[in-house]
Amino acid sequence: MSVFRVILNLLAIGVLGAPLAVALSALSGIGHRWPDILAQFAAPALFATGGVLVVLVLLRLWPSVLVGAVTLGLLAIAVWPQWMPERGTPAGDGPTLSLYSANVLWKNNDVEAIAASVREADADVVILIELGNGPTARIEDVLADYPYRVGSPAIARAGKPARTIIGSRYPLTEIPDRPDGLHAVGAVVRTPLGPVNILGVHLTRPWPYQYQWGQIRHVMALTEVRRDLTGPVIVAGDFNAVSSARIGRQVQAELGVIPAPGFPGTWPTGIPAFAGITIDQVYRSADLVLLERRLGLENGSDHRPVVTRFGLAQP
Repeated sequence: MSVFRVILNLLAIGVLGAPLAVALSALSGIGHRWPDILAQFAAPALFATGGVLVVLVLLRLWPSVLVGAVTLGLLAIAVWPQWMPERGTPAGDGPTLSLYSANVLWKNNDVEAIAASVREADADVVILIELGNGPTARIEDVLADYPYRVGSPAIARAGKPARTIIGSRYPLTEIPDRPDGLHAVGAVVRTPLGPVNILGVHLTRPWPYQYQWGQIRHVMALTEVRRDLTGPVIVAGDFNAVSSARIGRQVQAELGVIPAPGFPGTWPTGIPAFAGITIDQVYRSADLVLLERRLGLENGSDHRPVVTRFGLAQP
């Protein structure tokens, strides 16, 4: 092998060190903030590594190809829990419940796009996270088909006024809010499946954007809310975390819920959905079965909406 090709291989292996670090962080299960932030990027790292691997094969840099193939395999294992969680077994051909959940972005004033996205989903229940002042002023246009609603007051995060609203085609009863620092709105919706507890949640951003315990404390507060609920539960919203890393594992363990598949990704809209990061989650209790999960029509936000459909699970 020539000196030039040795140098090329070394450079390529150096480049592959970044996605390899992501893969090892995701697979380690370590909850420390450094590996946890890397673990969020397993999905885009997988596709980036695939692209690099194709180039390496074309260049016939075989030592680098070997390292790339190992890295790709580790990343595939890392994203598997995000993309392929169990969906449950339906109890039969009974009624279903559909849900639209989206972070619409506080500064997004494209009411027509938001309303069109909600209409396209044609869901039974709608959760709008980070709803700004403009769309709130025209909420009758956005939620024209959803007469039953509960919502939070506007909460200014870093000077960004936003609130969460749940709209439903079925009657609902609001779940009382708690002074726990968690931004969440809840309702018991009287659906064809029976009463279903639905929580719309917006966790704080992860470290280094916020102090490292912020998300953990929010999940602890959410756990206390969950403990007081009986019957089926759906928890949806912007968790600012993938389902297989530290916060996602904490949600599943402490709330006893199961994530919807995270492929395609929800954030950011500036990259193709297949390579995106799913930080907009929909979790369900085990007495519900997930029948469908898809992305909704883009609504002007930097997050993609998630549309899910549920039925009752076998006992």
